[in-house]
Amino acid sequence: MNILIAPDSFKETLTAGEAADTIAKGLRRGFPAANLSTAPMADGGEGTVDALVEATGGKYVAAETEDPLGRKVTALYGILGDGETAAIEMAEASGIQLVASHERDPKTASTYGTGELIRDALDHGVTNMIIGIGGSATNDGGAGMAEALGVRFLDANGADIARGGAALTELAAIDTINLDPRLRDVRFRIACDVDNPLTGERGASAVFGPQKGASADDITRLDRALTRYAELLARDVGTDPSAIPGAGAAGGLGAGMVAFLDAELESGATIVADETNLADAIARADLVITGEGGINHQTVYGKTPIHVAKLAKTHNLPVIALCGTISPGYETVYDAGIDAVFSAVTGPISFDELKADPITPLETAAENLGRLLAMKISS
Repeated sequence: MNILIAPDSFKETLTAGEAADTIAKGLRRGFPAANLSTAPMADGGEGTVDALVEATGGKYVAAETEDPLGRKVTALYGILGDGETAAIEMAEASGIQLVASHERDPKTASTYGTGELIRDALDHGVTNMIIGIGGSATNDGGAGMAEALGVRFLDANGADIARGGAALTELAAIDTINLDPRLRDVRFRIACDVDNPLTGERGASAVFGPQKGASADDITRLDRALTRYAELLARDVGTDPSAIPGAGAAGGLGAGMVAFLDAELESGATIVADETNLADAIARADLVITGEGGINHQTVYGKTPIHVAKLAKTHNLPVIALCGTISPGYETVYDAGIDAVFSAVTGPISFDELKADPITPLETAAENLGRLLAMKISS
């Protein structure tokens, strides 16, 4: 039996590569006759760069950038094995994990560091960029990113406005004359798994602002600022973000990337699957095993296991998910292509205990699954 193991990362415990190797080790012990192959996956969030670099034999690059509050930070991104494609996670430079809870303020946080990462990748001569935009601390519509790439955001007096989402209320003109010309020769694929618009009750400020430290008054102010920003993008840049699904992702960074980079907003899982040739690996398999840290009611909304399952079902292959935990609503995955779900957690355990040793329970679950599969084959 040819078994393909294609999990996402198990958040805060195992990378996708570590999870795949752990599952393979357990399966091999329980079903030694199986022919195993691994394809670590991701959906555009944490672990996307790791999955792409590992799958393609690429390399990591360190760049000095600014964090959301303008402090210096070293951020990592990847250049894939083809030498022409960069993989970037905006959270490395502009992520909420870089800002302590008491410091979080989307009125002033900026995506400038993300622009610096893009500029550094341009300096390496890449012609393609894959950018994951999950986990932001920002609400500036990507204005900071664009500023790092040469765009000026001006007030009524022709002076540069301050960075951050709130300052966009003072915006009177967008000057793109010095936008880095190298951007025109690069294809940008943006891993974006939300369809929120830029503004309004489902917009960046209202939906994602609170988790970034925005008060009710802040949300009103930030939404008004992004509304002004959208008007100027339409007038001065020629891109109206109001009708673009996903424009509100990462505090409006989705809108900024479409406007200034001519980027495509896509499913993160689709991008990673394309770049790692997952479809070809699935075509050679008899069974697919996927998984992530938790399977729940949200898994069906663009998460890696569902994308893997959909590809597998084009070949009528059975799909099994191994995960850390199973939560209410997980049954929805059965209608989305996953045939069975197994949890590695077999009894009461704290997350701290699980983080201390995430390998043993997952390996044991995989071994038991392997024994079941071996028993079925022998019968």
